[in-house]
Amino acid sequence: MSFDEEWAAARTTAAANVSTRLNQAPGTGGQDLELNQDHIGAVGTEAHTLHSRLQTDGKHAATATAEAAGALGKEGFASGAALTRLNSRWESQVKTLVAACAQISNGLNYSLSSHNKEEQQLHAEFTTSKLDEYLK
Repeated sequence: MSFDEEWAAARTTAAANVSTRLNQAPGTGGQDLELNQDHIGAVGTEAHTLHSRLQTDGKHAATATAEAAGALGKEGFASGAALTRLNSRWESQVKTLVAACAQISNGLNYSLSSHNKEEQQLHAEFTTSKLDEYLK
């Protein structure tokens, strides 16, 4: 089965099982959207830990690499310049990964803090709509 065929089958299956409701709202079936704060919090914590470690561990070989590149270049080896480019690319990739970890951690923290607030607001709006219906 090709990727396109598998993707189309997955989309068809997902489309057949789509439904949404508020967790507090009465209705049939179980909750279809669950935000497990413990799991999300654990992922956010791991992203923050990885962010912190990458800032130091991602640079642990920078000095030795720069010295080796300088020594090789001084002796006329082309690998000195290649090692300098490699180190520069490595530092760029580490910075990108550090930024991604920060974005994940911050995004999950925001999700946790805003989820309950949004859920309560939606519940209040739907409850008010039902009250409006009874008052008419």
